Order: sequence, then C-alpha cells, then structure tokens
Amino acid sequence: MRVFGIDCGTEFTGYGVVETDSKSRLPRLVHRAAGTIRLNKKDKTPQRLAQVYAELVALITLHEPDSVAIEEVFFSANAKSALKLGQVRGVAMLAAATCGMSVAEYAPLSIKSSVVGYGLAAKEQVQFMVMRLLELEQAPDSPDAADALAIAICHIHTAQTLESQGVRR
Repeated sequence: MRVFGIDCGTEFTGYGVVETDSKSRLPRLVHRAAGTIRLNKKDKTPQRLAQVYAELVALITLHEPDSVAIEEVFFSANAKSALKLGQVRGVAMLAAATCGMSVAEYAPLSIKSSVVGYGLAAKEQVQFMVMRLLELEQAPDSPDAADALAIAICHIHTAQTLESQGVRR
C-alpha cells in the first residue's frame, strides 16, 4: 500500500509518501518522498490555491499512491484562519479526486496517537517518531513534511488494524 499524506497549510503545505514493504521478513514502513509546497504571501488567495492544486496533482500523478490521507479541520479560535485552511483542504481533496484517489481524513489526535502513542504530543515528538518509524537519517525539510508523513503512517496503521479485524473499507 502506498499512501500520499497531505498536511494542509495556508503558507506551507507538506506532503509525504509512505508505503508498506510486505516482502521483507518483518513488514515495515518505507519513505518514498516528502516535501513542502511553499506559497508566496504576496500572491492573492486564488493564485495560491491554484499553485497548491497544480503541484498536488503533479505530485500525486508522479508517485501513484493507492490513497490520499489528510488531516481533518481542527477548530480554531480564529474563524478567518480556519476558513482559509478549509479552502486549502478543499483544493487538496479536489486534487486527489481529480487523480481518481480516495481520500481519508484523520483528526490530529488520531494522527499523533497512531505515530507517537500520545494524542497531545508536541511537533518535535511527531518528527522524532516519523524519523524512527521510517528509519530516516535526518528530519524532513520542514515540520509540515514530517506531519504529512505522519498522516500517511496513520492511514497505513489504521488500514492494517481494520484489515486484521476483518473490516472492509
């Protein structure tokens, strides 16, 4: 299974590709790609959303995942920020749908619990565990890329758990 994780943001949108290696003696997670789509603050919102869409479509096409996973919207005290984040999430879902991908959404607490074992873990703890689980020698280029890898790992762990329970998605 190859999963494309997306950590949506209004300035930086992280992406990460993780797959399972079931051919080895012990199944393991394998890092395939990670990076950050960096948006220019000076660009207007439509141009920024178009950039996110174009880059995500190109990346999804390049990496040919089986599915896409993104973080659910969390509630923020700042309604304007939440609205802008929702626009980026919508564009990310549209990019995945355009590529024929199914999209899974996970709450931040679920992602952190799946990767770190603690739902209130700090970003540094998530980044550390992503490095350990994927056997990376250095941290991804940004916290957003690390979060996207964590989202992909969460989706793989969830799929493996559901499969072991005989649940079909």
